[in-house]
Amino acid sequence: MFIGEYNHTIDEKGRLALPAKMRGKLVDGAVVTRGLDGCLFVYTKEEWQKLADKLANLPLTNANSRAFSRLMLAGAMDVEFDKLGRILLPGYLREFAKLKNKAVVAGLYSRIEIWNDEAWKEYKTKTEANTEEITQNLAELGI
Repeated sequence: MFIGEYNHTIDEKGRLALPAKMRGKLVDGAVVTRGLDGCLFVYTKEEWQKLADKLANLPLTNANSRAFSRLMLAGAMDVEFDKLGRILLPGYLREFAKLKNKAVVAGLYSRIEIWNDEAWKEYKTKTEANTEEITQNLAELGI
């Protein structure tokens, strides 16, 4: 399980060190892809396979299914760690998430999210301001 929020830097080559706590769960490598809300998603190979299987079973005749599959699958890249625990984020993914030199790495149970630090601050501020409404909506889902 991935949890926590960490501030990291991205070097000039696009390499990002993931927290040591998270790297231990990614020894077999990881998959990074376009996420939702303007961030990147990082999955273990096992979790990625589960998601990819679900996406492969979506109906091709549904435009939303095709669009979401393209977002997630076409943008995906296998990543490996270098000796310093860094992954190379491809340019198209850095551009998608507007990543420059500062990033927030957030653990969200079965995935990691990588955010532009300013976008993360804005998202958190907005979410924290709507906590009551969000809580009520989640209560309707049984949470």
